[in-house]
Amino acid sequence: MTTATPGNPLSDPSLVIRPVRPGDFEDVRRITRGAYLEAGYFTNEAHPYMAVLSDIEHRAEHAEVWVAERGGDVVGSVALTFAGQRYTDIAIEGELEFRMLAVDPAVQRGGVGRAMVERIIEHARTLPGIEAVSLTSGSDMVRAHRLYESMGFVRVPERDWEVPNEDILLWVFRLPL
Repeated sequence: MTTATPGNPLSDPSLVIRPVRPGDFEDVRRITRGAYLEAGYFTNEAHPYMAVLSDIEHRAEHAEVWVAERGGDVVGSVALTFAGQRYTDIAIEGELEFRMLAVDPAVQRGGVGRAMVERIIEHARTLPGIEAVSLTSGSDMVRAHRLYESMGFVRVPERDWEVPNEDILLWVFRLPL
């Protein structure tokens, strides 16, 4: 669990980043779907990936899922995974990968996403054998790219990949620790 502290760029001391609990699942489902739809990554709930985003139960069973909680309300979520695990897309040995970072559209641009990524980096630095944090981001997710680049992540274009049977190019970003 992490809370904001003096000197931390996060201005809201009531923000807590903690492991997901079953009681959070409906909030995580709502936030994740809402964030992807609001950003325009999908036009409606019928897109097949929306079912994947909605299945927090499966994600929590096969990956480490964290939530950001502000004032008792869940306002964000993210999944962490490692090379060889079920939810891993691109992590190689020595990398922690994070996926499905989502912030409630009602509180976006309030530092929640940045705080979550900072906590992921802090956590990765404590893990034996982990030398980098990696992620994929849709090539059109410009706001997310700005966040990652401002935190020191760099593109690794030779690892970019296309979603099978879709016209979606995913860019890989990596932060050496």
